[in-house]
Amino acid sequence: MRKGTEEKPAIAVRPEAVEQYLKEAFGPDARMLGACEMGSGGQGMKEFGYGKPVCLEFEVGGQVRRGVLSIMRGDKYGHQYYWDRAAILIFQFEAGGTMEKHVRPMALGYFDQDDRLIAVSNPKEFFIISEKAPGYDYYLDLQRIQKTGLEDRDLKMARAFAVWLARIHSAKKDDADLYLRRIRNLIGASECIFGLVDAYPHPYSLFPPERFCALEKRIIDWRWKLRGYTHRLSEVHGDFHPWNVLIQEDGDVRDFAVLDRSRGQWGEPADDVATMSLNFVLFGLYGHARLTGDFERLYMTFWETYLRASGDDELLSVIAPFYVFRGLVIASPQWYPGHPEEVRRGLLRFLENVLGDDRFDCQHFNRYME
Repeated sequence: MRKGTEEKPAIAVRPEAVEQYLKEAFGPDARMLGACEMGSGGQGMKEFGYGKPVCLEFEVGGQVRRGVLSIMRGDKYGHQYYWDRAAILIFQFEAGGTMEKHVRPMALGYFDQDDRLIAVSNPKEFFIISEKAPGYDYYLDLQRIQKTGLEDRDLKMARAFAVWLARIHSAKKDDADLYLRRIRNLIGASECIFGLVDAYPHPYSLFPPERFCALEKRIIDWRWKLRGYTHRLSEVHGDFHPWNVLIQEDGDVRDFAVLDRSRGQWGEPADDVATMSLNFVLFGLYGHARLTGDFERLYMTFWETYLRASGDDELLSVIAPFYVFRGLVIASPQWYPGHPEEVRRGLLRFLENVLGDDRFDCQHFNRYME
């Protein structure tokens, strides 16, 4: 587990560390004059806040300056992780100075694992450097199956995916607020259900506004149903689809690596299962009105292996809205502009029908294509 993904002890704001930061941010002649905690008299009727600020007094170039060092604390309002809090502080640094009468931001930084203050100077865009793993994109295997048929190695890989997911999902976390946040994000976040609906053409001839409206109303019912499943919070990948899997071959040995973990370390296992299994359906619908043949076999192998390895039969009672999310992604004319119309219609029909059952019938997928 990467450091920083769990609750950590309170940060110690040490005067010597603050002064070193001031020198990095404002120049080598910066000098700390004093610091004190603000708000010792309370906030009146407001008892909850996002963090306690520290008042700083320092000197730069012989001029005394005063500032407020603000640290957000984690809470259940979408700020559980340090990267949640970072996004808000970066926004405040970037946008605060552009508004009339708003106090001007002075500097931006972060505390490292040793409570040192590290300056972030004049940011424009953030980046990440990851290791380059060997292998090829898994979707190429699915394209091969479309052309030349299913092989035994393909079934073995589907089983390997399912066993890996079951192992990952076996790590549990007791945090009802975080589970509810993940469901809230599933429904209302910009890159999830409501955001995807807004990104479709309006009006859209294959799925007119009244169908989108009805879909969203049914999703709200599922949001309330899923409040009873907060015990399911598990470690997840969050975006486990064929373009985020690298197949690695060494002679007769095949393995895989995964890319681009998304939307948080903890969530609902149904998200990962829905993501990969519906991509099997997508490739299977090319040239077919129903799931059949090689891709039905691949789909069932994945499902049966996962249920056997995880013992998570309850997943069938929560997966429907996650299928809606993934269905909206892979049916999207923006993300997948090349789909034949009949494939897109079939996917959109599925995401409507899947919400009709309290429990998903994975053994009879084609019921949802009618």
